[in-house]
Amino acid sequence: MNASRTLATAARVLRQLRHDPRTIALMLLVPVLMITLLRYVFDASPRTFDSIGASLLGIFPLITMFLVTSIATLRERTSGTLERLLAMPLGKADLIAGYALAFGVIAVVQSALATGLSVWLLGLDVLGSPWLLLLVALLDALLGTALGLFVSAFAASEYQAVQFMPAVIFPQLLLCGLFTARDSMQPALRAVSNVLPMSYAVDAMTQILHHTDPTATFVRDVSIVAACALLVLALGAATLRRRTA
Repeated sequence: MNASRTLATAARVLRQLRHDPRTIALMLLVPVLMITLLRYVFDASPRTFDSIGASLLGIFPLITMFLVTSIATLRERTSGTLERLLAMPLGKADLIAGYALAFGVIAVVQSALATGLSVWLLGLDVLGSPWLLLLVALLDALLGTALGLFVSAFAASEYQAVQFMPAVIFPQLLLCGLFTARDSMQPALRAVSNVLPMSYAVDAMTQILHHTDPTATFVRDVSIVAACALLVLALGAATLRRRTA
């Protein structure tokens, strides 16, 4: 990898995003609006909002970044931009890392807005540090970015990229423990849940909800989420094609 090429790629992606205000609004405002809506849906039950809200702080950034990243990358591929870039002395790892860095910057802003709003304006009550909530939300956003970059290699159109969402995200959403405790699931479903990274993201948020200091379980959970993001980024670089089919 070359640091200057990675930074140049990240700067180019950020310049493109600057000219697309609707995409920026989607990435920054949708999680904020959804968590606000959730707060008033559970207005009569603050404890339910605390429980679900903390989990969704990790899920919303993952879903949003997956959707935007997969479509944005595929748009570059179908327009021929990606093929022209890879014809230059630019490594696949440089390209993937540049995209991850650019969308990571957006993820930092997105996660900070959603976490700050939830804790300081909407009254999300957690025993742990809000900074740990921000850390997990940021890792989840990076995981969503990595998954979006990876699946874009297998889609031939933006329509197909969107179709990957039910296949990649929805099973994780159903099995992550948001709707029912993972320990109460059927053994086969629990086994599947144990290998899905969103499960550990939700578990990490739950640890912050109930503990004042980081626990060993929390450290394990965030380490797994970070490792999954790096693994998927590596797979994205490995499957990136230099020529558009």
